[in-house]
Amino acid sequence: MEHNSKEKRTESVEISFRELIQKVAVLWAYLLKRWVLIITIAVLGAIAGLCYSIFKKPLYVAELSFALEDEKGSGMGSLGSAMGLASQLGVDLGGSGGSGAFTDDNLPQLMKMRSMVESTLLAPVTINGKKETLANVYLSFSGYRDKWSDEPRLSKVQFLPGADRSKFSLLQDSVLGIFYKDIVKKNLWVDKVDKKLSIITVKVTSKHELFSKYFAEILTKTVSDFYIDTKTRKSVHNVNILQRQTDSVRRELNSALTGVAASADVNPNANPALQILRVPSQRRQVDVQANQAILTQLVANLELSKVALRKETPLVQVIDAPILPLEKERVGKAKGIVLGGLIAGFLTVLFFLVKKLFKDNMVQQV
Repeated sequence: MEHNSKEKRTESVEISFRELIQKVAVLWAYLLKRWVLIITIAVLGAIAGLCYSIFKKPLYVAELSFALEDEKGSGMGSLGSAMGLASQLGVDLGGSGGSGAFTDDNLPQLMKMRSMVESTLLAPVTINGKKETLANVYLSFSGYRDKWSDEPRLSKVQFLPGADRSKFSLLQDSVLGIFYKDIVKKNLWVDKVDKKLSIITVKVTSKHELFSKYFAEILTKTVSDFYIDTKTRKSVHNVNILQRQTDSVRRELNSALTGVAASADVNPNANPALQILRVPSQRRQVDVQANQAILTQLVANLELSKVALRKETPLVQVIDAPILPLEKERVGKAKGIVLGGLIAGFLTVLFFLVKKLFKDNMVQQV
């Protein structure tokens, strides 16, 4: 029984394979009868691909690479002992950095944030002697102006240089949101060249050469300034506080020195027997000595704080900047012909096959 069942299965497999070969042969013969039409459509597709490569506007690619050198708090060296002494005296010099959320690994994602992209779009640039924002430049070539020609409100929207962002209308906010999504999806690419290195590459692709160049440069500067400000905000705050305290004590010291001189001038030939005449001058001298001691400590702490600030400030160094004329991305004529012909021929063959299978299936059902 088992032997008979195996033979039946083998025969069924052979019959199925034979039927498959027959169906393929039938379909092949069916396509051969229509080879002239298939070739004709493929040639038309190749011509369409050639026309596309000729009339399609090229895309301009602006590529900018920069390196980030960010000193960590653990690498302070001999400065650490001085900062430790200052902290024991109750002075926080900001050596911890205080910006753990903003590391160089987060920079590529930070450059794609809406606030950074919008700040770049609203930056003023000079194109053909006219000052305008990158948002208006993007509006001019992105096709939205023509698309919104039938909408009176949208057709008149614009972004003037120097405009107050907080006073933008809901319509302007919505348009900027559309621009942001399009740019991040179609025009902007940011990533690290090597995960082990702190070299980041920014690539902007668009139909407008100057837009690509300016957007890459301004976005990099905007994000770099924001990154540095965030990383050093605590240390800058400490430096400013110490600077104000130092200036205040210095003014008090100058005032005390002036008071000592004034007290001496009031009684230039004071009677040695009258000790009370020396009291005002002695009080001023005490103030001078106290202010001198305080000022000495404050100046030392201020200098240490400035050193810590310089140590914590990241260095952003541009390695490669976009230079005009920019690189163009376009479909070559040969590539357009080949792709156009292959796509048109494939779609034609697929259409005939689907039509044949559908017709055969309808005949079997009848």
